[in-house]
Amino acid sequence: MTAAELLKQGVSQSEVARRLGVHRQSVIRWARQLAQSGRAGLKQAGRAGRKPKLSASQLRKIEQALRRGPEALGYASGLWSAGRVRELIEHQCGVRYHEAHVWRILRQLGWSCQRPTGRALERDEEAIRYWKRVRWPRLKKKRSASGAPWSSSMKAG
Repeated sequence: MTAAELLKQGVSQSEVARRLGVHRQSVIRWARQLAQSGRAGLKQAGRAGRKPKLSASQLRKIEQALRRGPEALGYASGLWSAGRVRELIEHQCGVRYHEAHVWRILRQLGWSCQRPTGRALERDEEAIRYWKRVRWPRLKKKRSASGAPWSSSMKAG
């Protein structure tokens, strides 16, 4: 609306673009819309940028496939990589994306980058709890009550 006001005052399109910090082609488009439909036409501005390649139904289809896991598509491990997701999108929807863009789609779907914990199958949770609760406190060095200096040449903070 500020651009419309400036254009009506006779300010050049280039100057409007400079003042508002927008591209001159945007101002040209706004001026054309203003001439055709008036200020009401500017309020009905369409979406900016390129239209998405994937529809909402295609995104739901991709998310359903993601939830089934990579093993359902024949992969050996249960990890989704950018390459695997790219292949999934191409297979499900026939749309090709660069791997870097795949992460934007995943974020749009509410998925985040995560790594597996990598815990051993033989892990003994009870033994770990015992070690943390009993053994570690015994092993942990404590400063003496006398206030004697640390063995390090650095002063304690």
